[in-house]
Amino acid sequence: MSIYVAGSLAFDRIMSFNGAFADHILADKLHILNVSFLIDGLVEKRGGCAGNIAYTLALMGEKPLILATAGKNFSEYGAFLESKGISLEGVRIMKDEFTASCTLITDKNNNQINGFHPAAMGFPCEYAFPHADASADWGIVSPSNLDDMKVLPRLFREKGIRYIYDPGQQIPALSGDDLLDAITGSSLLVTNDYELEMICKATRRTRAELRALTGGVITTLGEQGSVIDNGERGSVGIAAPKTVADPTGAGDSFRSGLLKGLLHGLDVPASARLGATCASYCIEHQGTQEHVFTYEDFAARHRAAFHEEPGVKW
Repeated sequence: MSIYVAGSLAFDRIMSFNGAFADHILADKLHILNVSFLIDGLVEKRGGCAGNIAYTLALMGEKPLILATAGKNFSEYGAFLESKGISLEGVRIMKDEFTASCTLITDKNNNQINGFHPAAMGFPCEYAFPHADASADWGIVSPSNLDDMKVLPRLFREKGIRYIYDPGQQIPALSGDDLLDAITGSSLLVTNDYELEMICKATRRTRAELRALTGGVITTLGEQGSVIDNGERGSVGIAAPKTVADPTGAGDSFRSGLLKGLLHGLDVPASARLGATCASYCIEHQGTQEHVFTYEDFAARHRAAFHEEPGVKW
């Protein structure tokens, strides 16, 4: 039983701005935009979608296998992931490149501006799935190398592996045909509301038409929870965090809980509720791999939010 987590590995430079972007951006001057923000804090953290998703899965007792590329400065990060029981068998090291990096600025309203340098992520992982088990395995294709985002969905389908497609920030770089091919036959398409509209525009398909190509669509809505459309439309709320320090990575943690539930036979709504509880822990910390929880603490928070047991143990 494997969880294949395809996505980026990156270092996040996270900056905080104690003001509102809206107060500094003039709508009628966007054609000559030139703004600067006085930053109140700066930290560098381990990140990238694959690293983030795998990290929270490891907190839940899983041993995911990352499919990604990394660079010459990855050794310390890689050792950290391996110490959590995460397999790097699918990580290709590009010795002449740096690991990808992302610079984020978050304002007091939790709005974000970010820039991403792909570096090693410009190369595909080239993993061949020597141990695939169609009866038990799950995968996720999250934002990463564009070739991987096109090839891996086909490989998952060929090998009978159920997978989530989560194109995220790479939607503008993928053609409508690329997106349609990857979505078709996936078990779930997971995006936020804005990203789903971008996919509809790129593919020239309605939400209903996209829904017909996949096992279900989950649309995340931030602090409003998520909406599930998998034949019956329903919503999933949130689990209340103790505090909100940084929203970065909450979506990745949501996907971790979602995968955990699906891997162990829970239905999509129950799995999404696990994801919501996972996300609540991530946003309590600055950084995407800083949160920790025990099963007992997780179960108590999950019961308080959803009036049910998590349905899986670790």
